[in-house]
Amino acid sequence: MLTAPHPLLSSVAEPVDPTDPVVVAAAADLLATLRHESSTTGLAASQIGLRLRLIAFDTRVHPRGRSSAGELVVANPRLARASHWDHGREGCASIPGLTADVLRATRITVHGHLPGTGEAVTIEADAFEARCIQHQLDHLDGLLFLDRVPGALSLHRRLHSCDA
Repeated sequence: MLTAPHPLLSSVAEPVDPTDPVVVAAAADLLATLRHESSTTGLAASQIGLRLRLIAFDTRVHPRGRSSAGELVVANPRLARASHWDHGREGCASIPGLTADVLRATRITVHGHLPGTGEAVTIEADAFEARCIQHQLDHLDGLLFLDRVPGALSLHRRLHSCDA
């Protein structure tokens, strides 16, 4: 797991062919890493050293979760709709020890493709799942949650680890 200030975390990820065997293998690695990081609900490929537009997430057991697409890896995800903005506490596996209040949409629609088949997928998410997905989308664009924090007074020391 890469941690800030690693330069890959601030670079924009490259679009992928979701049917490419290299991308399928990368998606499997991303999912395996997510499963291994028990306190993390989402990861972007850049966090494991890959400059690919891939995210993985699973918010089923998070206490603030409402919607849940389940355990999912999405290639080339893009935010199609965002509404109902609110502040919420976020942390990141790539920035251990800190959390901050970040403004995000609480209802989103995301389009992408499933690695392997290339099948188009649409995700309607709300509450924590929407926050988690937006956090991962930021990683794909080279942004960390700290880039969305207005100032140092918004930061908090983290007592336990929980991505997004």
